[in-house]
Amino acid sequence: MTVRPAWLLPLGQTREDTRLAPVGTWSPEDEIRTRDGVIPGGNPFAATGVAAMQLQVAVGRAAVQGTTPQGAYPIAVDAPEVLTFTDGNAQFDRVDSVVLRVYDGLFDGSDQPLARVEIVEGEAVATPAAPDLPPCSLRLWDVTVPAGASAGVGGIDWGSALADRRRYTTAVGGIIPTGWGLNFAGAYDGQYRDADGVLERWNATDGVWETYRAPEPPVETISGGLSVSSGWSLSSFDARRRGGVVQFLGMFARTGATIPADPNVGDTLVATLPTGWRPIVLLEALCSNGYGFGAAAIGGDGKITIRSWAGGNKTNGIEKDTNVRIAATFVQ
Repeated sequence: MTVRPAWLLPLGQTREDTRLAPVGTWSPEDEIRTRDGVIPGGNPFAATGVAAMQLQVAVGRAAVQGTTPQGAYPIAVDAPEVLTFTDGNAQFDRVDSVVLRVYDGLFDGSDQPLARVEIVEGEAVATPAAPDLPPCSLRLWDVTVPAGASAGVGGIDWGSALADRRRYTTAVGGIIPTGWGLNFAGAYDGQYRDADGVLERWNATDGVWETYRAPEPPVETISGGLSVSSGWSLSSFDARRRGGVVQFLGMFARTGATIPADPNVGDTLVATLPTGWRPIVLLEALCSNGYGFGAAAIGGDGKITIRSWAGGNKTNGIEKDTNVRIAATFVQ
C-alpha cells in the first residue's frame, strides 16, 4: 500500500497504518477544526520531473481536514507516486494542482474509503489560475502545463513549471514552519510560527501575528565600588548593565599636584573598576573637563588610566581641582 490513511477504513486499519500515519499531530484552527498541512521533517512530498509529462511525488506525511463534522485525516505516503499530466491545450496554458485527497463515502458519496495523490486539472484560459480543490484535499504543488505540451514535443519544463504549495502543520505547541502562504490566523493566544525566518506570536486579543521579542534582560546598576587612586577623589559614579552591555560615567576631581601635559600626561591611574564590571579586553574611553578633552584606557584588570590630555583653558595639563569626567560603553 502506498497511500496509508488512518481512521478512514471501516475495517482493516493495519498496525503499519497506525504507526506511519501522523496520529496526534494536530494544530487547532478553532475549537474543533485542525490546521491541515504537511508534517515537517526532511523534504516531504518533494516533486521531481521523471518524464516529459510525468511527475514523481516523494514520500511524506500530512493531515487533511475535511468538513468540520468529518474531522481531520492522518495520511502517510510510504512510496513515491508517479503522476501523468494530460497534454496541453492547443491555444492556452493551464495550471494543474497536485493534491493529497481523501475519499470518504460517509460524507462525499464516493464508492470506497481511500486516500490518493492525484492531479486536479485547471482550466486552459488566457490568464490561467490554479483550480479550486474538491473537498478534503490538500494542495502540494501547482504545475503550469504550456499550450501544446505533450510527450512528443518536449513536454513540461519542470525547472520552471513547478510552484511549491506545501503548507506545514505541527502538534499543539509546536512552531509552524515556513510554508506556502502566511495569510492565516492563529488559533490560540501564544501560538508561534516561523515567518520566513522571523518568529511570530499570535496575539488573540488583537487578532494579529506579532514579531516575537524575548523579554528584556534585567538592568543592573551600581554607584560605587571603585578603588580611587592617590591624588584623586570620586565625586560621583553610576554604571548600568543590560544584556552584557556596560555603560558608566564617573566624575573625578584632581586632589594631588598638577599632572603636566608635555605633550601628553602619560599613563595616569585614576581608579579601578570593581570586579564583574570590567571589560574583557583593553579599550579606550573619553574624558573631559568641559573645556579640554583626552583619552583614557580601561584594561581587563579594570584600571582606568588617562593617556592623553588637551587642556582647553588649562594648558599646563591636569591641574589641582580639575574635574574630569570619564565615560565608556563596552560589551563584556
